[in-house]
Amino acid sequence: MGHREDLLEGAKRCLLAKGFVRTTARDIVKESGTNLASIGYHYGSKDALLAQAYVSLVEGMGDAFEGGDGAGPAGEPGSLERFRCVWANIIDTMREPGSLWRLSMEIIVMGDKLPEVRDHLSRAQREAGRGLIPLLMGGREEDVSDETADTVGLFYVTLMTGLIAQWSFDPKTAPEADQLAEGLRQVIAAATKG
Repeated sequence: MGHREDLLEGAKRCLLAKGFVRTTARDIVKESGTNLASIGYHYGSKDALLAQAYVSLVEGMGDAFEGGDGAGPAGEPGSLERFRCVWANIIDTMREPGSLWRLSMEIIVMGDKLPEVRDHLSRAQREAGRGLIPLLMGGREEDVSDETADTVGLFYVTLMTGLIAQWSFDPKTAPEADQLAEGLRQVIAAATKG
């Protein structure tokens, strides 16, 4: 690996150990075996590197969202069963001790103090939604239109953000996938009544 990759891997480890606010450039350099100048050269700033490291960590969760066994989520694309299965898999990643999702809450709370991180991750939300759509509804990520990413995708991202908040705040009362699927079923029934 070169310095760029070493920095990214070191930043990931620092994020998981210390979070955004407590991670210093020196921490990343120590963890990656590189030098301070490498951060600016390859990423522009420590905050840009940390944002990229966070995105990389989240992207690495894709297999867990599908169930991790390679079979993919149960149920037909777009079905309530698929919805329940995918959200059950996502919720399972929130149960893990030291879940990376707590970093999301740190950004939400400290966003005004981490503007470069916040801005980078705000731009990444559309792509996060674009990635969730095929998982839940079928198809290919590259075929998801911007309009669909900005509606259905952001609906899923908003649901994810709410789940992260609830699971970070109080895992004992946070919703399970069965509750989410039943809530969606009731919303659909009410919206199509009449």
